[in-house]
Amino acid sequence: MTLTMDMETGMLKICSIASGSSGNCIYVGSENTHLLIDAGISGKRITEGLSLLGISPGNISGILVTHEHSDHIKGLGVVSRKYRIPIYASELTWGKIRGNSLCGVIDESLFNPIVPDNDFLINDIVIHPFRTQHDAVEPLCYTLSKDGRKISIVTDLGCYDEYIMGKLAESDILFIEANHDIEMLQKGNYPFFLKKRILGDKGHLSNNSTGKLISGICHDNLKCVVLGHLSRENNDPRIAHDSVKVEIDTFNLKTGLQVKLAVAEREKSTEVFSTG
Repeated sequence: MTLTMDMETGMLKICSIASGSSGNCIYVGSENTHLLIDAGISGKRITEGLSLLGISPGNISGILVTHEHSDHIKGLGVVSRKYRIPIYASELTWGKIRGNSLCGVIDESLFNPIVPDNDFLINDIVIHPFRTQHDAVEPLCYTLSKDGRKISIVTDLGCYDEYIMGKLAESDILFIEANHDIEMLQKGNYPFFLKKRILGDKGHLSNNSTGKLISGICHDNLKCVVLGHLSRENNDPRIAHDSVKVEIDTFNLKTGLQVKLAVAEREKSTEVFSTG
C-alpha cells in the first residue's frame, strides 16, 4: 500500500504513522519540508511508515519532540544517528533524553533548543511550540503553519484552558488526544494510583473532555479532526469516535459545513490529510 502524497504549493499534509500508549510518530510536511513529531516507535517502523509516503528518512528535516516519555522517544536515537536528523526539543526535555539509555548516545550537534511560545522556522514551515499539562519535565505540543494554513497537534494533556484553546484556534486540521473513556477506566483493572494519574490534571484527556475542547474551537475552516493516543485498555476507537462525533455533528448542523472525523490507529498509518 502506498499513501497519496501529491503536494500543492502552500499545502500542508499530515499522516499518523503510529498513535497510542505504546508508541507515537506523526509525519507533517509541505512540498519542500518533511518533519516528524516524536519518534516513539522502532526505527524500522518509522522507516516503513515513511516509505508508504514515498519519503526517505534521510529527507526528514527535523524531529520535534513533545516530551521524554518512552512512547514518544523510543526510536529517536536510532533514526537521528543513522540519518543525521536534527532534533528539536526544550532544554529540560533534552536533558532527560540525553540521560536516557533507551536513546543511547546522540550527537549534541543534532540538538536544537526551542522555547515555549517562541516561533521557529524549518525551511518553509513555521512551528509554534506551546506548553501543556502533563507529568513530564517540560511537555510541549505544536502548531505548524505555512501560507495561512495550520495543523495543530496536541496530545498528552490532562486538562485544557484558554491558553490551549487559543493555540488551537483557526486550525485547518486538528490532531488531538482522546485517550480514554472514563467509565472504562474506572471499571478497568488499572491500580488506583494509575487511574488517579490518568484522570488528573497532568494525565490524559478523556473522550468527553476532547469533545468539549473541539466544540469550543470549531470554525468555518476546520476541515478535519483526527483523534489519537487512544488507550488500548481504556478506550475503543468506535466509542471515541462516537463520543466526539456528537460535538462535531452539532457544529455541522448549525453551520451546514462538514468537518471530517477520523481515528488514528496504533499499529497502522492513517490516510494522508491535507489542508488544501
